[in-house]
Parts: sequence; C-alpha cells; structure tokens
Amino acid sequence: MRRFVEGADRGQSTLLPECLDDWIGEDNPVRVIDAFVDALDLVELEFDGVEPAATGRPSYHPSVLLKLYVYGYLNRVQSSRRLEREAGRNLEVLWLLGRLAPDHKTISDFRKDNGAALRKVCARFVDLCREMGLLATASVTIDGSKFKAVNNRDRNFTRAKVERRRTQLQESVDRYLSQLDTADRQEPTEVLTDKATRLKEKLGKLKEQMDKLAAYEKLMLASPDEQISLTDPDSRSMATSGRGSGVVGYNVQVAVDTQHHLIVTHEVTNCGSDRAQLARMSKQAKAVLGTEALEAVADRGYFDSEEILACDAAGITVTLPKPMTSGAKADGRFGKQDFVYIAADDVYRCPAGERLVYRFTSVESGLNVHRYWTSACGTCSLKARCTPSAQRRIRRWEHEDVVEAVQRRLDADPEAMRRRRETVEHPFGTMKARMGATHFLTKTMPKVAAEMALSVLAYNLTRVMNIVGVKALRAAITA
Repeated sequence: MRRFVEGADRGQSTLLPECLDDWIGEDNPVRVIDAFVDALDLVELEFDGVEPAATGRPSYHPSVLLKLYVYGYLNRVQSSRRLEREAGRNLEVLWLLGRLAPDHKTISDFRKDNGAALRKVCARFVDLCREMGLLATASVTIDGSKFKAVNNRDRNFTRAKVERRRTQLQESVDRYLSQLDTADRQEPTEVLTDKATRLKEKLGKLKEQMDKLAAYEKLMLASPDEQISLTDPDSRSMATSGRGSGVVGYNVQVAVDTQHHLIVTHEVTNCGSDRAQLARMSKQAKAVLGTEALEAVADRGYFDSEEILACDAAGITVTLPKPMTSGAKADGRFGKQDFVYIAADDVYRCPAGERLVYRFTSVESGLNVHRYWTSACGTCSLKARCTPSAQRRIRRWEHEDVVEAVQRRLDADPEAMRRRRETVEHPFGTMKARMGATHFLTKTMPKVAAEMALSVLAYNLTRVMNIVGVKALRAAITA
C-alpha cells in the first residue's frame, strides 16, 4: 500500500538533538558570520558598549547584535521587529546568538547608534577580500542607482511641486465658491443649508492647507537646493530612468571590480546627478585597491570634463561615452566630431578641407577655452550643411586632449559598455531584491549610510561564498 512521508510525533522527547550545533552544518553561511564578527576588533571599530557598564542592567555585547544584523541583511530580514521574532524561532539565529533574544528597541538602537562602526565593518570585509587575492585586478566599473527613502513623495516639496499644489488648491476653492454662489441664488431649504455648511467647512480646510503650503514654500526657498523633505530631511526628489518618473530618496554610488564583481567602495549621496561623482568614486576605489594605476568604466551620465581631468591627474584611466548634446547634429548639420584637430599645427580641418586656425582664448565657467575659425565659410559649398551663421566657430578646452583620449579608448573597445552593464548593474538588483524592492527603513544620511553598508556587506559576503565556498572563507577569516 502506497503511503506519504510521515513526520515525527511532536510529543516525543527526542524530536531535537541534544546539541543545537548539530543542526548547523559546516557549510552553513551562518558559521561565516559568526567567525567574521568574532575576528573583528570592535574596540578599534568604535562600537558602543564594548565595555559593560559598571551599574544598571547587563547589556548585550555589540557582537551579538552585529551578528543578528548581518544575518538579517543576508536573509532579507532588515526590520528590527522581524529580527526580534527570528531570534526566538529561527534555529540558525538561536545558534548564532547563543539563544539570546534582544527586544526590537535594543536591536533598532544598535543600528541607529553605530552607523560609523557598521561602515567600517563593511570596509573591513573588503580588506579581507583584497588579502584573499580576490581584488587583484585594478579595474572597476562605476554606477549609481536611486533608492527610495522612507519619505513619501507628497511630503517632498520643490518649487514646481509647490506651484502645482497651489494651483490644485485654488481650483478646489474656486469650485466650492461657485457652488456656494449657486446655492445662494436658490430658494433656501434645509438641504441647501446643510450643503452650504459643508462647503464652508471644506473651504476652511483648504485655507489651512494653503497656509501650510505657504510655510513649506518659505522653508523650501530657504534651502540651498530649494527643496525640502518633511519626513526624512536629507532625502531628495530625483529623476529615475523611467520617463516622467521620479523617486524621493538617495543616489547610491558603487565601484565594482570587473573580475569577481565585488563592491570595492560605495557612497550614499542625495545628489540626483552622477556628473560630479566620477573622480571621487574612482579615487576611493584606487585607495582601497592600493594600486598605482586604475581603469574605471562608467556610463555617459558621468561625463564631465573636469572630473575626467581629475581622474587623469590621479593616474586613473577612465572610459565612458560622451553625451550627444550638439544641436547641429539634431538639425542635420556637421557636428564638432566632423572637424579633425591637427595638434602639430593647432588647427582644425573642416569637412570641406579648410583649416580653422586659432584666434583667441576666453574663460568660460572657469575654464580656458580656445576659439578657432576660418574666413572661407562665406564661399563654401557645404555652408548650408555646416552653420546658419556667417562663420562656423569651434571651441576647444585647453585639456581637450584628455577628453579625446577617453573617446579613443571607447572606440578601440566598443564592448566596454556591455561589460559595464553586466558588471555593475547586477549588485544593485541583488541589493534591492534583498530589501524587498521597497525603501530604506531609517531616516537621515548617517543612518541610511549604515543601512547601505549592511546591504553591501551582505552582497559581498554572498559573492565570496559563491566564489571560494563557505569553508575556504572561514579559513581565511580565522587565518
């Protein structure tokens, strides 16, 4: 007779083994967490509460709470209340914490009060990866992604949002006033009286909202970037890749090594643009890797002449495409790329074969810009395809050769952008999936940075365990 697999009787006394350690296999990732945290010098990392207080109720050692958080972020359990529940029912957590069960307030306060130390723990694991030889390639890809803050979009105000909201309120006021005027012209009845009372109440609420909006506008205009967020004051409204979409949150920058796809360094910013991030992220990655030279690849959102020059001065070779912002190309005319620069003579050769010679240098936005043109434009047969002006003038930055070298590298390696996508976009997808594709749980930049450090640590832990295995990683930690 066929039968199903039957479970054990819950009432029997031998359901669980006598030793909790028997339930945790040697290749269980929780053993890596235990070994890694035990190997850390929590005093050097400046965790609070490493030394017990002389009086009062005994506290939990920081290593206990650190292990709990690392486990949580490795297993998509970031909430302090959910971690509290796991500590009382999850066999892996029971083993990891020695059956300690801190309450959610203790768990939450640990993350809130040890942000700087948690970031150092993340950096320490990157150091361990370098010591293991996993970061031997001096090549990184750089990218940024928007992460939603706990701040709702309706609780964020910019100049455009204030104007739009004021228009909506005014339209509601006009509509209610029109309804009141209509009611006044009719014969008074009990129903109309009740309706007029409700309309006046609504108008009073709208007046309160208009007053609040005026107060928010005053705060917004006083802000350096003319933007305020009421729930998380550090979060900012940012455009995302979806057309017409946006998010109130943070722009997280990462540098990922091209060999093992480990996150070498990261930074949480509230600047929606990537243009000013290239040099800083590249220099941080270079310092972490401890190399004399570094190759960095990024997308066109990072293109900025001064940032590229700063990287070149620091011994960092960058590769990224230049945005096509020329109006000439859009109108079907020759772009600047159609003019060939001849360095030996300091002239440009136009599509018609004429030489545009140097005329003068001007300062534009703090940059020295050279001007070139020729007097032959008036009789040129290609003028209609070149410029609607009397002359076609070419501008050249004094360090344009550095920018041109970037384009030459991209032309020589057209697959660089594909490799960039395959390398740097996967970590963001993994971390967002672990967050449940929702948002940060904490407010303000320091606390959000601590959350991000835990997410990056969990990602790197997973990558290294997949690359070398749990036992090899444990051996490297305890070596």
